[in-house]
Amino acid sequence: MKRWHMARCRLYVLFSIVVLWGGRSDFSIAADRPEAILNLGRLIHEAAENNPEIKAARQRWEASQAVIPQVQTLPDPRVNFGYKDVIEREQMYGFGQAIPFPGKLRLRGEIASREAEQEYLATRLRVIARLKEAYYDLHLVYKSIEIVDKNKLLLQDFESTAMSRYGVGRATQQDVLRAQTEISRVLARLATLEQRKESLRADINRLLNRSPLDSLGTSPEIAVTPLHQELRELVAILDQSSPLLQARAKDVERGDEAIALAKREYFPDFEINGFGFHNETMNENGYQLMLGIKIPLYYTTKQREGVQEAFANRESAAQELHAIKQDLLFRLKDNVVQVQRAEQLVAILKDAIIPQATLTLESAQAGYAVGSVDFLTLLNSLLTLQENELELHSEMVEHEKAVARLEEILGSTP
Repeated sequence: MKRWHMARCRLYVLFSIVVLWGGRSDFSIAADRPEAILNLGRLIHEAAENNPEIKAARQRWEASQAVIPQVQTLPDPRVNFGYKDVIEREQMYGFGQAIPFPGKLRLRGEIASREAEQEYLATRLRVIARLKEAYYDLHLVYKSIEIVDKNKLLLQDFESTAMSRYGVGRATQQDVLRAQTEISRVLARLATLEQRKESLRADINRLLNRSPLDSLGTSPEIAVTPLHQELRELVAILDQSSPLLQARAKDVERGDEAIALAKREYFPDFEINGFGFHNETMNENGYQLMLGIKIPLYYTTKQREGVQEAFANRESAAQELHAIKQDLLFRLKDNVVQVQRAEQLVAILKDAIIPQATLTLESAQAGYAVGSVDFLTLLNSLLTLQENELELHSEMVEHEKAVARLEEILGSTP
């Protein structure tokens, strides 16, 4: 009867493996082959050169630079030709040039110069931060697969031990079935991790502007990057150099220049016209000079309202600056706290929890071999160690992701 039960258990395990792994796609099988090691620095360089969002922001910046000389240049002149034949016949020709009131062209150039540089820098930092987060998430998936694979082998050893003990009447069939159930759960978890791995690879390829089918290597071991500044120092850096904040500050500066320009619209623009003519009847030449002045006659409904509009836009930009600063201060504090928490947990897990869980598992293995520890205790020891190892690498990844978000906020490495 015991042999029949053992044969049924082996068939159950085989069936579980076929069901859970039979549906795996070709890429997950190919993923078991050795892969090249990813280099984060090269990925960042490739993203900076090829990412469509970064390239679009760079083109907007270059386009804004081309606007400056356009708005600072005088309006195109006019050339006039005419012919008059009433009593006398005259040929006429002339030249006209509009001249804005002094200071208007300079202000228009200053407004245009504050357009898109900070937006480009902010976009670049945002894309690189997303790339780093996906890279570290992929690292966690690889480490999780490594840990779960290792524990799968241990579970298979546990199953063999349980079956041997069951065969001689020193263990129950429940121990064997529990081991087989955990093996099936491990296989299901590996299938989920494989799917997550491929999704992250596709996300990284998207950020690099590659095909989602392009291959990527494995990520190397990572280390916890310590913060070199206190929170107060990071706040000072935020005020001075954050592209996300500077972009809104430029909007306020542009608002100030727009107010100054709107006030200049109260002053008249000028137009100089020169005419030459030739009287065919008298066979004489002559010339005429004229100065035109554009009078802001309807200032109550145009110029004055334009100044009010400029003031309102400037106040809107100032409030947006305040809102984005408050948001960045929150994000700065939140990520610093996450970094500090992760550092503490990594130290505790490395120095205390994992060594203790490892000793507990070794003790449980020895005890189960001689019958002093039940199978459930042995299994719980293994699963506890597994979760602690996964938590360690998860906290290391969360630490590095928080540092990447700080780099995005500050514009530099904290």
